[in-house]
Amino acid sequence: MNERVLVVEDDRSVRETATLLLERAGLRVTAVGDGQQALEAVADHRFDLVLLDVMLPSVDGFEVCQTIRRDSQMPIVMLTARSDVADVVTGLELGADDYLTKPFQPAELLARVRAALRRPTADGSATLLQIQDLDIDAPGFRVTQSGRPVDLTAIEFRLLVELARNAERVVSREALLERVWGYDYLGDSRLVDMAVKRLRDKLGDDAREPRYITTVRGAGYRLGL
Repeated sequence: MNERVLVVEDDRSVRETATLLLERAGLRVTAVGDGQQALEAVADHRFDLVLLDVMLPSVDGFEVCQTIRRDSQMPIVMLTARSDVADVVTGLELGADDYLTKPFQPAELLARVRAALRRPTADGSATLLQIQDLDIDAPGFRVTQSGRPVDLTAIEFRLLVELARNAERVVSREALLERVWGYDYLGDSRLVDMAVKRLRDKLGDDAREPRYITTVRGAGYRLGL
C-alpha cells in the first residue's frame, strides 16, 4: 500500500498512535492538530483518505468534512467519542463515509481504513443502468437525472449502483454494508441509513412518498417500484 492518509486529531497521543499504526501498515501519513491545518493540507496535497476528529481547534471536524466534500470524493472516516451518537449522525449527514469511536482498537482502525481505501470509485464490471429518468454509467462514474448530472460521493454512487443492479428487489442493510462499504460485522446500519438519506436528498426523493428508493421496514431498501 502506498496511499496517502491525512490524520486530523488534536490529541497528541491519539494522533501519534494513529500515525504509527498507519505507517506500519505501509501508508504515507501526514498528521495535523487542528481544522485549519487540515484544510490547508488538503488544498496543497492529494490524499487518498482523511481520518478526521470531530472536536478540533480553529475549525471543527464537521466544517472540515463539509468543506472537503464540496470538491473531493475521497473517503472520510470520522473519529468521535464513544457516547456522542449525535456526532456520528451529523458527520454521516455531512458526507463522511464511516466513523470510528475513541478509544479505538488498532485492528479496528486498520480494518476501517483498509476497507475505505479498497473501495473503487468506479466499477468496470458494471454496465450502463437505467432506472426511470436516472442513467447510471458505472464504469464512467456518472449519473444523470433527466439529462442533468447528479453529483454523488463515491459511497453514494456505489450505493446507487448496488440498488440499481438489484432493481425492484429488496437489498438488506447487511448486504449493502458488505457490498458498498466492504465489511459486515464491523459496520453499523446508520452508515447505510445516512447514505440513503443523502442519496434521496440529491435525487429529490421523498421517503414518505418515494419515487426511487423505498424503505421496506425490517428488511432493507428497494430501488424502483
